[in-house]
Amino acid sequence: MRPSVYYVGVKDWDRRLFDELIPLPDGTSYNAYLVKCDEKTALIDTADPTKEQELLANLRKLGVKKIDYAISNHAEQDHSGALPIVLNAYPEAKVVTNPKCRDMLMDLLLIPEEKFIVIKDGDTISLGEKTLEFIIAPWVHWPETMLAYLREDGILFPCDLFGSHLATSDLYAVDEARVYEAAKRYYAEIMMPFRLMIQRHLEKLKAFEIEVIAPSHGPLYDKPEFILDAYKDWVSDKVKNEVVMAYVSMHGSTRTMVNYLVEALMERNITVKPFNLTRTDIGELAIALVDAATIVVASPTVLTGLHPNVGYATYLTNALRPKAKFAAVVGSYGWGGVMLEHIKCMLSGLKVDLLEPVMVKGYPKKADLEALDRLADTIFAKHRALGIAQE
Repeated sequence: MRPSVYYVGVKDWDRRLFDELIPLPDGTSYNAYLVKCDEKTALIDTADPTKEQELLANLRKLGVKKIDYAISNHAEQDHSGALPIVLNAYPEAKVVTNPKCRDMLMDLLLIPEEKFIVIKDGDTISLGEKTLEFIIAPWVHWPETMLAYLREDGILFPCDLFGSHLATSDLYAVDEARVYEAAKRYYAEIMMPFRLMIQRHLEKLKAFEIEVIAPSHGPLYDKPEFILDAYKDWVSDKVKNEVVMAYVSMHGSTRTMVNYLVEALMERNITVKPFNLTRTDIGELAIALVDAATIVVASPTVLTGLHPNVGYATYLTNALRPKAKFAAVVGSYGWGGVMLEHIKCMLSGLKVDLLEPVMVKGYPKKADLEALDRLADTIFAKHRALGIAQE
């Protein structure tokens, strides 16, 4: 990477599910870094416990005899899980972290309190010819997260911030299109709920001269403006002239409504991204939510309520808190139910203007299709008022 700075992380080519929730179509990596100076040696983050032996092997390949500091930017086990075996192999090492992270590591990994050096925002540790500075950055994406900055080389170690679940043989982001998509997916699935906090952290990082960004997942960035500019766009309040349409149809009524509304929106020059929730990779839905101005949820009625797949997607959308400005519900029913009320309740965490719903008894009729046209007109008018849609 740089003189005295080494990559010692591990690729996880075959992992396909993260946190038993997030699909990993391209695997992932657990990035760890070694800064080996004349006076002290620091290991920055470790690895998932399933890869702890590979991490140790990478340290042995470099002939590492002593580690003075094990920097823990984040307590989640995919970063900290190999910390106990590292401390066993290098018993003189002290864990450097902030008070909240220390407490979590004591709870999660049973590391004794005397093994810690506790730092606060702006503190530094000298390794000899190089200096590590620490930046407390809560909620990217846990409350205890921090970043480390190697002053002399301008290397930012931001842990999960700016990361991507992407296993690749390239150390740096060479295939920028592929990395961009993986990083956006990672942001959508993990970082989007903390958009406003990240806005503040990006402002804080303007004070640092950053030459390399070395996250804890995915490729590194030797052109840091690539990922910094992407994040500035994603966390901004700006939305695009796009509608995300998440739906399920059991017997064709809801699908007919969705197809009609998609066409009506397209005729009004609005980009529509439909997702059949019986087939959709939930990560792809999350990516689409990053930029969309409007979310439309479409569901049939199942046992008086919403379809379970719609419930799952709606719950996740509410948890991810995208910056969409508007939302609408369309759906069908046979004899009645509370599907509409359920969806509205499940979207209560979003700061959106809920538009007039279109609920159809049975198969949609002419009056129902006219109601969908009015909904398309409303969405167009709302987008035009934001300055994102044109005649």
